[in-house]
Amino acid sequence: MPAAVPVPPTLALPLIESAFPRQLHPYWPRLQEKTRLWLLEKRLMPADKVQEYADGLCYTDLMAGYYIGAPDDVLQAIADYSAWFFVWDDRHDRDIVHGRTDEWRRLRFRLHAALDSPGPHESHPDPVVAGFADSVRRLYSFLPRTWNARFARHFHAVIEAYDREFRNRVRGYVPGVEEYLALRRLTFAHWIWTDLLEPSAGCELPDAVRKHPAYRRPALLSQEFAAWYNDLCSLPKEIAGEEVHNLGISLITHEGLTLEEAVVKLRRRIEKCVEEFLEAEMVGLRFADRLDDGTVPGKELGAAVRSCLCNMRNWFSSVYWFHHESGRYMVDSWDDRSTPPYVNNEAAGEK
Repeated sequence: MPAAVPVPPTLALPLIESAFPRQLHPYWPRLQEKTRLWLLEKRLMPADKVQEYADGLCYTDLMAGYYIGAPDDVLQAIADYSAWFFVWDDRHDRDIVHGRTDEWRRLRFRLHAALDSPGPHESHPDPVVAGFADSVRRLYSFLPRTWNARFARHFHAVIEAYDREFRNRVRGYVPGVEEYLALRRLTFAHWIWTDLLEPSAGCELPDAVRKHPAYRRPALLSQEFAAWYNDLCSLPKEIAGEEVHNLGISLITHEGLTLEEAVVKLRRRIEKCVEEFLEAEMVGLRFADRLDDGTVPGKELGAAVRSCLCNMRNWFSSVYWFHHESGRYMVDSWDDRSTPPYVNNEAAGEK
């Protein structure tokens, strides 16, 4: 387990540090090595960027702290997909910064196509398309087609949300708070990370369980925490980059708050989310106990729900420490606060 790092007072959450013990999947050292090689093989980051920055970005640490208990091959597929997601997010950002509207439009349509039919896209000349197709094909191999169709439906919505963010940023449009919160659930891919709890538990949950408030509420709260805490930690980086998609920026723009007031309000929202999760978690565990009705299917379903709830809890500590260990948020150490040093600033997928 990595040693705890100092947390700035404005970002410190004592409840997370005390009530959410950190865990790390035992496969993590191998996971880090294999994802680093996958990034190179798929040309998702230049070799010099991988060598200098990949481990310090801690992308594998984030997943290894979340999907505890996942089979090694499942965790590897999730970690590679997660690393791809960060690369895609950076590509999206650079396309906006450089005004590459046509390139973004092509990428958007190709990702939709690769999501529905990954096999033919694994050899696509754009590494972002090919890497996505490879990771999705692997994720589709673990559970039935019904789970695959749900994952695809959820990620189609994520791609379209990224397109809305693209248009908002090009226009300089800052969404209002409620509009932003709804869009953020998609751009952060709340239901994608929740879907991936199921192959980690080795079980596709029936709709009656997955959509039950006792399961859905802690799942949503765990993801809301992650998205809002990310907004809090990335606020300096995103102000420097003239971003418009951040809860703090929406509060400043639409509620007339100062930066300091916005940080305080954002912290309160995050702290309340953590407290509400602790209550919802207990409801979820009682729900899992009721599912375990003494039959073999009931026992398996109850165990799967408990596994998912346990990992929803793990998401809090994994997200929290990731934001203080990853070079992705160390904006004060960058030469240019608006340009991450780990991105290929010129790459557009096509020359």
